Amino acid sequence: MADYRIIVDLSDRQLYLLDGNTVVNAYPVGIGRMVTQTPTGEFTIINKQPNPGGPFGAFWMGLSKPHYGIHGTNDPSSIGRIVSHGCIRMYNEDVVSLSQIVPLGTRVTIRT
Repeated sequence: MADYRIIVDLSDRQLYLLDGNTVVNAYPVGIGRMVTQTPTGEFTIINKQPNPGGPFGAFWMGLSKPHYGIHGTNDPSSIGRIVSHGCIRMYNEDVVSLSQIVPLGTRVTIRT
């Protein structure tokens, strides 16, 4: 049985999907700006919503920190940059793929 968890590394702007201690995939992400920094710490995925509308792209996965999540984007050029209001932005195809792998309750570590 898979033991998935996610690590978001803000310094290299990558989201890593791990099964146990093995990295099984890495995705480029956009992160929060200086005034709206992405929070660091330990969180869990508490909800999922396809096609949330607006700037959230094709999929939303809400974190246990209110108002923060991992989501797609309607601006693919923002991936890899420091541009968001604190959320983790992914390419739409990446966030949809990730959402099909990780269940609710998946641990998310955000580190600098």
